[in-house]
Amino acid sequence: MKFKNILSLKSLIVLGFVIAVIPLFLAVMYAAFGMRETSALGRTINFQVFEQTKAIRFVLQKTADIERKARLFVLLSDPALRQPYEQQSYENTRASFKQALSELLKLHVDNKIALLVNELSEKEDLIYQQINNSASENALKLPVDEAFQGLRESSYSLSREFERHVDHEFNELRLQSEALEQGLLVKGSVLLVISFIFIVLLLIILSRSMRQLDASIRRLGSGELDEPIVVSGPSDLRYLGNRLEWLRTHLMELEVSKQQFMHNVAREINLPLENIREGAELLVNEADEKSNDARQDIARLLCNHIDKLKTVSDELVRYSQISSKPETNRKATVNINSLLESVIEDFQPLLTAKSISLKKLVRPVDISGIQEQLRSIIEQLLSNAVKYSPVGGELRIMLRASGTQMELEVEDEGPGIEPDERLHVFEPFFRGTAAQSEEGAESSGLGLAIVKEYVTNHQGKVDIIDPRQDQQGTRIRVQIPLTGEL
Repeated sequence: MKFKNILSLKSLIVLGFVIAVIPLFLAVMYAAFGMRETSALGRTINFQVFEQTKAIRFVLQKTADIERKARLFVLLSDPALRQPYEQQSYENTRASFKQALSELLKLHVDNKIALLVNELSEKEDLIYQQINNSASENALKLPVDEAFQGLRESSYSLSREFERHVDHEFNELRLQSEALEQGLLVKGSVLLVISFIFIVLLLIILSRSMRQLDASIRRLGSGELDEPIVVSGPSDLRYLGNRLEWLRTHLMELEVSKQQFMHNVAREINLPLENIREGAELLVNEADEKSNDARQDIARLLCNHIDKLKTVSDELVRYSQISSKPETNRKATVNINSLLESVIEDFQPLLTAKSISLKKLVRPVDISGIQEQLRSIIEQLLSNAVKYSPVGGELRIMLRASGTQMELEVEDEGPGIEPDERLHVFEPFFRGTAAQSEEGAESSGLGLAIVKEYVTNHQGKVDIIDPRQDQQGTRIRVQIPLTGEL
C-alpha cells in the first residue's frame, strides 16, 4: 500500500527515464572498460614485439658478425699470420654476440624461441671450439663450412619462429577484440531487452489507467452515473479517478434535484391549468349560447394559450427525463434512410398544406443507436423546418456516411438564425429573433434542446451552419458516429 502511494506519475516518468538510461550507461561503461583493456593489451604486445624485434635483429646482426670473424680466423689458420688484436676483436665480437643472446632471453620470449637461441649459442660455441682446436693443432678436425651452414640455418629458424610468434600474438589480440565486441553486443542486447520489458510494463500500467479515465469520462458524458468510477495505477491518476467519482456523485445529486424540481413544477402547473381550462370552456359555451363573438374569441384564445402551457409542461417533463436513465440496453442497428422516409411520410400532409417542395439527397446509412431518439431528432428538425418555411418554399434534406460518421442536414428557406444566436438556440427555452417575430410559429423552446441531448447521447454533435450559396434560411447539420458506445 505504501508503495502504491509513493508510485506517482512523476515517479513513473523518472523511473522510466532511469531504466532507459541505466542500460545505456552500463553498456558505455562496459565498452569503455573493454576498450581500455584491449588498448592496454595492445600497447603491451606492441611494446614487447618491438623490443623483441630489436633484440632479434641485434642477434641476427651479431650472428653475421661472428660468422665473418670466424671465417677470417679460418682463412688465417697460420698463427704466424694472425695479429694479436684480431684475436681480441674476435673475442669482443663473441662477447657482444653472447650479450645479445642474453638480452633476448631476458625479454621472456616463447619457449621455442628460447630453444632456438640456445641452439644458436651452442653452434657458435662449436665453431669457436673448432677454431681454437685448429689453432693449437694447426689443422681443422671438423668441416667448418658445415658448422657455418648450421649457424646460418639456426639464425634463419630463429627469424622464422619469431615471425610466427609475432603473427600469433597479433592474432590473439584480434580474437580478444572480436570476443570483446561480441560480448558487448550480447550484453548490450540483454540490457536493452530488460529495459524494453520494464518500459512496456510501465506503458501497460499507464495505458490501463488512461483507458479507465477515458471510459469514466465517456460514461459521465453519456449520463451513465450508476457505475462507480475506480481508477488504478499511479497515485496522480488515482486522485483524478477519485475526483471523477466525486463529480459523478455530485452530478447524480444534481440530476435527482433537477428531476424533483421538474416534476414539482409540472405538477404545480398542471392542476391550475386544468382548472383554468374548465373555466375557459365554460366561457366558450356561455359565449356560444349568447352569440357573443368577442367573448367567444377571448375564451378560445385563452384555451389556446392553456394548451400551449400544457405542451410546455409536458415538454419540460420529457426534457428532464432524457438524461435520467440512459437507454443503452435499447441500442441497436438503425437504418436511417428508412427511418427518414417514414418521418417524411408522416409530415406529408403538413408539406402539402404549405405547398412545400422537398429535395432529397439520401444515401443508405446504418448506425448503432436508439431508434426512438433518432426518430425524435428527425421529427424535430423537420417540424422546425416546416414551421418556419414560407408557403411554396423548398426544403432540402441530405443524408450520407462521411468517414466514420453519419451526416444529416436539413435546410429550409425560412428567416434563418442570426450568427450571434446560433450558440444559444440549443439552450432550453431560448427563442431567437426570427422565432419571436414569426406569426403562428410559437414553440416551447425545448425542441432543439431535446435534439442536442439526444445527439449527445449518441456521442455526436449538432450545429447551425451557413446556408448554401445563393440560399437563405436555416441549415442544421447532425453528425453521429456510425458505431460507438452510448
